[in-house]
Amino acid sequence: MQIGEATAALLRLDDAAPGAAGTLVALVRVVADEAARTPRFARALSAVLAPDAGPAPAGASASSPQGAARAAASQKGPSSQTEAVSSSASLPGKAPARRSRRAPAPFDPFVLYRDGGEAGLRDELGTLDVEALKDIIAEHAMDYDKLAMRWRTPSKLRDRVVERVKALTTKGDAFR
Repeated sequence: MQIGEATAALLRLDDAAPGAAGTLVALVRVVADEAARTPRFARALSAVLAPDAGPAPAGASASSPQGAARAAASQKGPSSQTEAVSSSASLPGKAPARRSRRAPAPFDPFVLYRDGGEAGLRDELGTLDVEALKDIIAEHAMDYDKLAMRWRTPSKLRDRVVERVKALTTKGDAFR
């Protein structure tokens, strides 16, 4: 569905049920923002929404920050589109902030933990070097205290991955 068609549909919904249209716009905005912030969520979202579709065309990916910014801006209206574009431009006289991109993680530690338990996860992590372990930590946002990316010992990095995977996997078990 094109953005114009979605806008027209939202306007029709707003005429029929004003509260529902506002709620739907807020939901889409939250999902788009989270997809822009979290690459893992963006991949999972695109897999659920288009499981049979091929790869997205270049520049149209919701997982890229630019694509998600365009999607979020389109939900806010035309005036916000110019704000989104101008906010991404560099300020005159200031160098743009450089963010280094890490390589994608070699595997999903949550899947390995689910399939092989802690021992299986530790076996697979034992084969990785420091940079690959840091790639996993960065991709899955496991550096909550901003220390792990400075570590150089593989054992400490492996322990961090196992600790976070166990904590996030068992989160909420008390309520089940």
